[in-house]
Amino acid sequence: MTNPTELMTAGTVEFAYPPLGAAELSAAEAERMAGMFKALADPVRLRLFSRVAAHHSGEASVCDIQNVGVSQPTVSHHLKKLREAGLIISERRGTWVYCRVAPGVLPAMARMLAPRD
Repeated sequence: MTNPTELMTAGTVEFAYPPLGAAELSAAEAERMAGMFKALADPVRLRLFSRVAAHHSGEASVCDIQNVGVSQPTVSHHLKKLREAGLIISERRGTWVYCRVAPGVLPAMARMLAPRD
């Protein structure tokens, strides 16, 4: 039997990449970041991610964010891609699934995209 509060994630983000232009990325670092940016390159995924990130409580139930102009199964597919890229984590509580931005994602992406000193 599955625990109803089991986290559904491919792993939390733990990286500290330097700003682009400050140092070269390793192949593994480039692969990881490319996967994250590729996931966000889809307009529906970017909207879903922004809704989760902007939600007032820091997490959002899927029903709170699903009105993005596609069907519910398509929303589930896009949320799965965001989880696989390490951008969000999801937790089932009873019949509801709640999503939040994976710890460290936004600061790490901001650091990487910040102009070098």
